[in-house]
Amino acid sequence: MLAQIVLFDGFDPLDVVAPYEVLFAGGALAEGALTVELVSAEGAREVPSGTGTLTLKATTRLDPARADLVVVPGAAGRFTDTVDAGDRAEAGADAGAGGGGGADIGGGPDTGAGADAGAGGCQDLSIFDHLQGAVETELAPLLREAHARPGLTMATVCGGSLLMGMAGLLVGRHATTHSLGCDGLTRAGAIAVNARVVDDGDLVSGGGVTSGLDLALYLLEREVGSGVAHVVEQLFEYERRGTVWRAPTARDASTVPASADRI
Repeated sequence: MLAQIVLFDGFDPLDVVAPYEVLFAGGALAEGALTVELVSAEGAREVPSGTGTLTLKATTRLDPARADLVVVPGAAGRFTDTVDAGDRAEAGADAGAGGGGGADIGGGPDTGAGADAGAGGCQDLSIFDHLQGAVETELAPLLREAHARPGLTMATVCGGSLLMGMAGLLVGRHATTHSLGCDGLTRAGAIAVNARVVDDGDLVSGGGVTSGLDLALYLLEREVGSGVAHVVEQLFEYERRGTVWRAPTARDASTVPASADRI
């Protein structure tokens, strides 16, 4: 199984490093049953985070034809009003539904995250500018390709689900994100769920930034086995938080109260 964790200019380091370490450890314990790569839409390069001067190296290009699991992190940067995220996510959902692919979702002049990062401006942008900048690169069509491929699981940490929403990929799907971004999920057409980890089949999402540990441990349990996940949990001396919310099947949907799963 190949897991590719996406890097883009302004990514949140903890959103990346926590799942990377968990999945890497699981792969080592499972004797190579799982391998992990850091990737970008552009290929191998040093990718600046949104936190200080920290960069991580993408070793190859995001490849939906090879990957079995694609993990999308959120961004770090200045915090702006959540209405901004909602506006952008809603526009992305509308563009995706209309065949525009969510490419034109800018709300103002501050949208060139990639270019600004190259000039050292990565630290001056807001979280939502970084997400918008990522959607405006080749990452968006690659995510759409991955999303459309049968058998491939998409996973998100924190604002990664907002990025997916801004690309028009969450309409009608159950998902979670940081509590401050839940309105953005709803406006992107998603069904926002108040849970630490949400499993909607081929879409698994985590809440706030530290949920990357819980998300990755759950993915290990689901894809590799509970024994491996338990050993990694013990190795990291971390106990998973919360109950994983799983999307109801057609059989049991009628038994779930309408208010039980939504924020």
